[in-house]
Amino acid sequence: MAEVLKPAHYPTVRAWVDGWVISRNAPEPVREPWGLRVDVGLPGHVARHIVAAPTPELLRHLTARITAPGTWLKLCAPAEAVAPLLPPPWTVKDREFMMTARLARAAPPEPPPGYTLAVTTRAGVTAARLLTAAGEVAARGQFAVSGTTAVVDQVETAAGHRRRGLGTVVMRTLAARAAARGARTGVLVATAEGQALYETLGWTLHTPMTAAVLTGERTAG
Repeated sequence: MAEVLKPAHYPTVRAWVDGWVISRNAPEPVREPWGLRVDVGLPGHVARHIVAAPTPELLRHLTARITAPGTWLKLCAPAEAVAPLLPPPWTVKDREFMMTARLARAAPPEPPPGYTLAVTTRAGVTAARLLTAAGEVAARGQFAVSGTTAVVDQVETAAGHRRRGLGTVVMRTLAARAAARGARTGVLVATAEGQALYETLGWTLHTPMTAAVLTGERTAG
C-alpha cells in the first residue's frame, strides 16, 4: 500500500492509553518511536503496542521486530487498510472504534425497577454496577480520569439482562460521575455492537481501530 494512513489525533490516543492503564492496573506506558507500549504481563496479553499513525513501513518494522506470542497491536486505522500488512502468525480481531463525547454535569439516572445502582471508587477507578435483588451484577462499567479526559472501560451487560436499557443507565452514570470529577471529554474503544449504543448517547467516532495479536512463535529476521 503506497499511501500513508492518516494519523489519529495523538493527544486523544495518549489520554486513552493513560486512562486504560489506570483502569486495568497496568504499568505506565512507555514512549516508543512508533507510539506507546504497555507491558501488561498477562498470559495471552504480554504487551500491547498502540500506534496512532500505522504506516506500511512502520508495520513492516514492528512485525519483523516483535517475536513474543501474546503481543498485541492496537492500530488507529480500519482493518482493510492494515490487515494486508500483517503477516502470519498475526491474527486480526473484530473491528473496534475509538469514540469521544463531551461530558457535562448532570443528575445520574435512576435505575430501572428491580435493579439497584452501586457506584464505588478505588485506586482512581470509578465503577458503576446495576445489581439484581439477589445481588447479581446485571450490568457494569468503569472509568479512570487522565487530565480532563475520562476513559470509559469494561462496559458490559449480562446476557439475561440485555435490551432493558441497563447499558444506557451505566453509561449515563459514568458520564455524570466523570463530569463531576472535572472531566470534560470522554473516550472509549467500542465493539461494533457497542458503537450503536454509544452513538445514541452522543458519542462520535474518533478513529477506527484494528487489534491484532501474535498467536504463534516467530523468529526475528
